[in-house]
Amino acid sequence: MSAITDFIASEVKGNDVVLFMKGTPGFPQCGFSGQVVQILDYVGVDYKGINVLTSDELRQGIKEFSQWPTIPQLYVKGEFVGGCDIIREMFQAGELQTFLDEKGVSVKGAA
Repeated sequence: MSAITDFIASEVKGNDVVLFMKGTPGFPQCGFSGQVVQILDYVGVDYKGINVLTSDELRQGIKEFSQWPTIPQLYVKGEFVGGCDIIREMFQAGELQTFLDEKGVSVKGAA
């Protein structure tokens, strides 16, 4: 395993909810990352945003790690959940809150 894979794996395992995104939660730098941030903020879940724009190696590494071609990527309790479309669909169907709840992740927002 490369150093970048080790870094990604430790972030995914060490945080309940991790969003690999373009930019930061306070300043998303792409629309898709921004949408996922808005959804996570709306449901009121604590998460760690990791900016893949800080390193080409990280940006490429996360795609290889998840076998998923696009960013953002959301991980919950070590499990890859999906990108923007999947998160948005889960949220609109009311499944995201249920999923987080089932994983034991506390959400502050109203379901």
